[in-house]
Amino acid sequence: MISKRYSSGRIISAGYSMTNDKGIFIKNIYYMLAYAFQVLRQKNYEMVMSEKFDEVQDLFAAILSKGIAQQLKQGLHREYITKREDLSVMRGKLNLPGTIKNQIQHKRILSCEYDELSVNNIFNQILKTTVSILIRDTSVKKESRAALRKLMLFFEEVDVVEPAGIRWDALQYQRNNKNYEMLMNICYFVLDGMIQTTESGRYQMKAFSEEHMHKLYERFILEYFRKHHTYLTEAKAAQVKWNLSPETEESMIRFLPKMQTDIFLQYRDQILIIDAKYYQHTMQEHYDKAKLHSDNMYQIFAYVKNQDKAGTGKVSGMLLYAKTEERITPDCSFVMGGNKISVKTLDLNKEFSLIKAQLDQIAEEHFEKGVIDSML
Repeated sequence: MISKRYSSGRIISAGYSMTNDKGIFIKNIYYMLAYAFQVLRQKNYEMVMSEKFDEVQDLFAAILSKGIAQQLKQGLHREYITKREDLSVMRGKLNLPGTIKNQIQHKRILSCEYDELSVNNIFNQILKTTVSILIRDTSVKKESRAALRKLMLFFEEVDVVEPAGIRWDALQYQRNNKNYEMLMNICYFVLDGMIQTTESGRYQMKAFSEEHMHKLYERFILEYFRKHHTYLTEAKAAQVKWNLSPETEESMIRFLPKMQTDIFLQYRDQILIIDAKYYQHTMQEHYDKAKLHSDNMYQIFAYVKNQDKAGTGKVSGMLLYAKTEERITPDCSFVMGGNKISVKTLDLNKEFSLIKAQLDQIAEEHFEKGVIDSML
């Protein structure tokens, strides 16, 4: 079910359904995508940035329209596919069972197998499948649907695939198809948010899920610090090693889970580990009192203490929640075992300049010297 719309372009929800209570500007989704995928900063996407969108599907349709048009100018990605065909002359290699069958049927033709460059590969199939669904979505503007229909004229040789059967984790990007990475991620947001009706078997859009937004939120924050705080010596999603004694490390390490951070920032010997959280509810109720999620606190504390093996106190941790419509939102800092732990909220329902200011303030508070050095 599509959520209630307001003239400001705001959508109520984390997953854009009326049952959720997180608010976010659709325009901010575009900005987050632009940080996650730098290709959206190219000139051909300028018109998308200036448009207003009431539905997130309409935003995705506009991005795909521009992206596919650009890809057509460069040429659709082609891959070698194996074709089997009966021919009068030899091509490729002989398919012996097929040839014998032809001989039995008194056909003077050869069954051949050969490789041929084709646009009918999984990348273009995903594009066509996604566009086919957006064209039927009435929440997408008529102009956008018309533009997508024109682009599909160039996809006549490309098949439509079953969305549920797409192996997203098997997609591999190389130099010749790198431009498809952003397009495939947009398609994932659309197709992974599909449900099939039991009556007609047709697909309909459902909520832009909390899981989708969490992945985008996490990547946006990391890429923001990479772009605007270049003085940082490290800005990545790093693993923290368990602080085990040498005699037990070899025997025990295989039983322990990996400590994978969302955002690992470092300037010289100062480190800030950020765990990005995108929940419908940032607080939990305990005996009618609002409490921080205990699992989140244990997690960030484990990251910090295992990273700060020497006990220097120069490793800090932060839980950075996306702000909800809840009455109480966490905004506090304290010292735990000699290390600073912060819990902050980032309001995605504000103008993007204010979101940037809050992220800059986080960096300034933890890497004051680095910020000053970058200005000199």
